[in-house]
Order: sequence, then C-alpha cells, then structure tokens
Amino acid sequence: GVIQKKGSQTIHLAHGVIKTLSKQSDSQRLVQISRELKSIIAQHRPSQIAVEKLFFSKNIKTAVSVSQARGVILMTCEQAQVKTVEYSPNEVKLAITGHGHADKSQIQKMVKALLGLKEIPRPDDAADALAIALCHTQSQLQLQQPQQQYYLNPQYPMFIPILANNMYINSTPGTGSNNNYYIS
Repeated sequence: GVIQKKGSQTIHLAHGVIKTLSKQSDSQRLVQISRELKSIIAQHRPSQIAVEKLFFSKNIKTAVSVSQARGVILMTCEQAQVKTVEYSPNEVKLAITGHGHADKSQIQKMVKALLGLKEIPRPDDAADALAIALCHTQSQLQLQQPQQQYYLNPQYPMFIPILANNMYINSTPGTGSNNNYYIS
C-alpha cells in the first residue's frame, strides 16, 4: 500500500500485493518478488521500508516460505540502500486499534476509516500493508515529539506507536519535500 503523509494529512495513493504463481519454483517466486520490489523502490524512491517481524508458526512449510520471502525483501532493500524497520503484529494492532489483540476485521475497518476509503482494501494483505504504513507514520511522529499523543480520527481515538507479513516504504521525493510516501 502507498500512502502520502503531507503535514498532518495522510493520503491513500495505492495498494496491492505481489502475486506469484503456485506452479513456479520457489526460486522463481523469490526472483519475481525481488524484481517487483525493485520496481516499486525505483518508482517511489523510498527512504525506509517496514517489514513485519516473523512470529513462530505451527505450519513449518508456511514459516519457511514466509522466511524466504522476507529474506529476499530484506536483501533487495539492502541492495537498494534503503533502511528497513520492523514491527510485530501486536505492535501494529496496538497502533491501529488501541489494543494488541485486535482481530483482522478491526484492523481493516480502522485502515478504511483512517485513510477515508470507501471500502476496506482487498486483498487482506493489502490492508495489512496499509496498516504497517499508517503505524510507521505515527511511530515516526512519536519519535519527533514523544511528549504528545496524537489521535488521527476523533471518532476512533487511539494512541498509535505500530503489523504484517508485508512491507512499508517511506519515500520523500526530491529535496526539501515535506511529503512522505509510505508503501507496504
């Protein structure tokens, strides 16, 4: 997902996912992830990318493939000389909803509300990615002014410090720009 932070305003620009085909080999899928991420990085010129921290999974096969994809994401970012930051799922849940045990539906509704979207972003992973981007913008805001609390929407009060198996990209195009672009 791509959002732009312009002053106190957060603007939704785009969202989506990188899809691979199940008939592709693992190595082909990883190359595709890297290629598409390089394209996203080139298009948006990020200064940071946020990636969800891994959590232990009962399904070993899923955990391995997620770890491989995550490794490719981290390597691609490093090759592009883009700083990466990581957030746990609970950090994102806390940031978006105000408590660390929110369910996916609560996160999706908050992403929709915070970005002023007409519908919940689909697929679910795109909503997760936008949640990471939103959380990271707030995390950066808190680092700049840690003594203050910020509420992005008075209808949904929350304190946002930061989710998912996705990435976030913060891009400040050009020099002296106050616009920040976030992609997950």
